Amino acid sequence: MIVEFRERLARLIGRRPPDMQVAALCLNQATGEVLLVTSRGTGRWIVPKGWPMAGRSLADAARQEAWEEAGVKGRVGEVEIGRYHYDKDQDRGFAIPVEVRVFPLYVEALETQFPEAQERQRRWFAPQDAARMVAETGLQQILRRLPAERRHSPE
Repeated sequence: MIVEFRERLARLIGRRPPDMQVAALCLNQATGEVLLVTSRGTGRWIVPKGWPMAGRSLADAARQEAWEEAGVKGRVGEVEIGRYHYDKDQDRGFAIPVEVRVFPLYVEALETQFPEAQERQRRWFAPQDAARMVAETGLQQILRRLPAERRHSPE
């Protein structure tokens, strides 16, 4: 709540409008779980995300980020399921406001070799657990709106 207030106040007093990133909310349709990865800088849990890419739709750019950061292969939904804001720390010691547009990605395979495999960890979480693991309030809200993890009985 405090973070959202600070974001609104910063916009009111003339802070520049946020830049945009795209994110993939990687979903296991069988279990209802969400895949999180660690950030390269701080090691905190996040969803795969990055900047839009020339020549690609926003959803396809999110799918590409999921491949690069988590080794995910799957189908991406073209309609965003939410947005959240955060301040992206820059190398020069300041932060820029970023609005992240989140797209669902239905995971079909997880590869062991992918571009950032040596730089990140990845782990499946129930949506409510994932919401507790991420720092961004808006992303927590998106995760809490997901159905609870599905349980399957052994066959």
